[in-house]
Amino acid sequence: MKTDELREKYLEFFASKGCVRRPSDVLVPKDDPTVLFTPAGMNQFKDEFLGVGDLEFTKATTCQKCLRTGDISNVGVTAYHHTFFEMLGNFSFGDYFKTEAIQWAWEFLTDKDWLGLDPDQLSVTVYKDDDEAYDIWHQEIGLPPEKISREEEDENFWPASAPSLGPDGVCGPCSEIYFHPEGSEKVEIWNLVFTQFNRVGDPPDNLKPLPKKNIDTGMGLERTASVLQGVKSNFEIDTLRQLCEAAGDAVGVQYAFDAPQGRPLRRIADHIRAVTFCIHEGVEPGNEKENYIVRQLLRRAMLEGYLLGRNEPFLHTLVDHVIAIMGKAYPELKETRKAVMDSIKEEENQFLHIVERGVSKFEKLVETTKSSGEKQISGEAAFDLHQTDGFLIELTEALAAREGLEVDRAGFKQCVAQHKESSGTGAFASSVMAEGPLDALKTKTGGVKFLGYDTVDAESEIVGLIANQKLQESLDSAETGDTPVVVVLKETPFYGEAGGQVGDTGSISGKHFEFQVADTQKDGDLILHLGKLVSGKIQVGDNATATVDADRRAGIRRAHSATHLLHHALHVTLGKDAVQRGSKVEQDQLRFDFSHKSAVTPEELVQIEDEINRCVSLGEGVETQMMDLDDARNLGAMALFGEKYPDRVRVVQMGDFSVELCGGTHLGNTGQVGFCKIVSEEPVAKGVRRISAVTGPKAVELAREQEAILKNMLQLVKANKAEDLPDRINALQEEVKTLRKELTQVQSASASEEIDEIVANAETVGDAKIIAHQIPPMDKNAVREFMDKLRGKAKSAAILIARENDGKVALNAAVTKDLLEKGLSASDCVKAAAKIVGGGGGGRPDMAEAGGRFPDKIDEALKAGKEYYQSKL
Repeated sequence: MKTDELREKYLEFFASKGCVRRPSDVLVPKDDPTVLFTPAGMNQFKDEFLGVGDLEFTKATTCQKCLRTGDISNVGVTAYHHTFFEMLGNFSFGDYFKTEAIQWAWEFLTDKDWLGLDPDQLSVTVYKDDDEAYDIWHQEIGLPPEKISREEEDENFWPASAPSLGPDGVCGPCSEIYFHPEGSEKVEIWNLVFTQFNRVGDPPDNLKPLPKKNIDTGMGLERTASVLQGVKSNFEIDTLRQLCEAAGDAVGVQYAFDAPQGRPLRRIADHIRAVTFCIHEGVEPGNEKENYIVRQLLRRAMLEGYLLGRNEPFLHTLVDHVIAIMGKAYPELKETRKAVMDSIKEEENQFLHIVERGVSKFEKLVETTKSSGEKQISGEAAFDLHQTDGFLIELTEALAAREGLEVDRAGFKQCVAQHKESSGTGAFASSVMAEGPLDALKTKTGGVKFLGYDTVDAESEIVGLIANQKLQESLDSAETGDTPVVVVLKETPFYGEAGGQVGDTGSISGKHFEFQVADTQKDGDLILHLGKLVSGKIQVGDNATATVDADRRAGIRRAHSATHLLHHALHVTLGKDAVQRGSKVEQDQLRFDFSHKSAVTPEELVQIEDEINRCVSLGEGVETQMMDLDDARNLGAMALFGEKYPDRVRVVQMGDFSVELCGGTHLGNTGQVGFCKIVSEEPVAKGVRRISAVTGPKAVELAREQEAILKNMLQLVKANKAEDLPDRINALQEEVKTLRKELTQVQSASASEEIDEIVANAETVGDAKIIAHQIPPMDKNAVREFMDKLRGKAKSAAILIARENDGKVALNAAVTKDLLEKGLSASDCVKAAAKIVGGGGGGRPDMAEAGGRFPDKIDEALKAGKEYYQSKL
């Protein structure tokens, strides 16, 4: 059975049991700070498991994209470890429980209409005290006792060892299903988790039954496919085998599972699949959190290719192969193909530059290690290469092995641990689901109805108050003072920040209180009004009038509609590969991030701005409608990759040129934008550009500011009109060039006289002149010319020149060729002098320069440099 067929069969089977078929959650959950990447299928159902809010369904099934890096060193080594993988799952939120979960799992695995596995090749485990699960397997399914193993809580409880060690919260026993291939070790293919307890405190009697019991199961797609296809590793299944072979072709070696190159090619295949999905969702390689993980995955894959002899970028060529094997389940990958390839190629080039730069440092390290008689590169030295030069430890080890050396891994790990401790960076936190004030509020009130598409003020009711991280029934301004307060209304015209649009500001008032809204945020279906209780006493249940700042909202609407027009204009000018990577919409100003590998040219920016304002001038209607997600995509609506969308979405259409999924507030027609002016274009990440623009009154204000600047320039250069400016500026530049030339001639004549005097008065040691002298401020070119003349005049000289420029010290040193042979170094001299003036520098033995912060110590610095020369002569 092919992998794509297995995925579809699983979802089809559980849909036939009444489970709602849900799409995969995004790989990088934006609304879950406890994880960097989605690690399991249950993560998107946290609210359902906690009973937070209204349940739209009570049982579901998914195939979830997951990414874990905890076992990254095992990827390619073991048969089943991955970073990116797909998890098949079925879930119950107070609906079916153990009996159905076990019976359905057995039916799907063994029934000829589904997977048709041989029951004799299956065994199970249960938690040691879970008699209910044991009895279902034994009495209802008919498994003999020898096929059912009772295990301890560290093996068959979620979270592991929760009864004894915690943490407190939702937990429960689990039952694992194993397949026994002929002649091989058993393989775990399915884990059924029965979340039936709430752990409270330490044992005994600390597992309290939940009022509603849940089911959370996980079946690894790749692992089960390997069982069905009768292969010994996930990397040998129909999809990943193709990718491993493509990796071999890209590197220039043939893939074979048991060959020495098999492991590195499997790691390349795994990592390029993970990276392709991450960058598709907008997670570019970088230095923080999930971006850092993507960079490390890319560099590890690139390292494997480098060690196999591939010294040119190759990973980006594998993106097409990832799309080929994954595109049936995830067709949207095709839409970001070019942007993903460009991002990967740029990172590859950077990595190769790092390797090239670091190899010389590594070679010196090898020479030092061998000359000292050591057989091992120290952990400190390896960490310095890693931290300072970006050398992965695996690269250091591989290159060291070629030189017959080892690397002190234990010492390296100790340095890493010390660095994490000193910099405050360690493992990112993850937590078991726990109920906080917002979750409690969701449970109590459900969601908040948004009225702001049609109005900026409304009558409502206070349904929740939060202060000091706790739910409150009432608050008094005399007690709260400046304490931040969150107010939740039954329904509200305030827009909570989402989709790049900032939250509304305004006021909420009642008979006995006045509340100033400084910001509005969203948390799931809750809309949170953040601000300060200005006066009076506010209570849950109070009637309230909610009033949005209408002028600010109007500016936000102009900017948001203009953002859609900008997106359209980018596609017209740059092409469909200019994929949106993020945006921020504020009052009459916006910024828009998009994939593009090079800077947008001035000519292209003009075209983009013209296209935006052409659409504005048309005054086309802006229409919104709710529709099913699939219908919206069929309509051609643009969506932001990496965003999670509900089954029913809001579609915003502007004329026949823009159709997007968007929950933000917009204008009635494009003409209401007024005018849109691009302010800047700049890079923000690898392969990502940002355009900033203003609309409406701010665009007019910008035009007036620029007009005022132009008038001022006309006055300064004494020009009559704007078109005269270029000629007038060119004339002034020529005048400046002439004056500089004349000044240089005067300085040169003066310098010649000064040089004669300096050389004549310089200390002589043998045939050599030691010159340490302060000169007036002059530019670098003049200084170099001055130094050359000194060396020419003195023939044999050791020189140190100091000057003060804008309150800082500049030092230049030079040594003639004959004195280099006596061991003098301009670099060592300038370093000694720079220490005195609070700076640093260096250069070549014959020529060096430095800077400093303390002009009052120039005389001391010259003395130090002179003493260095004297000591060498």
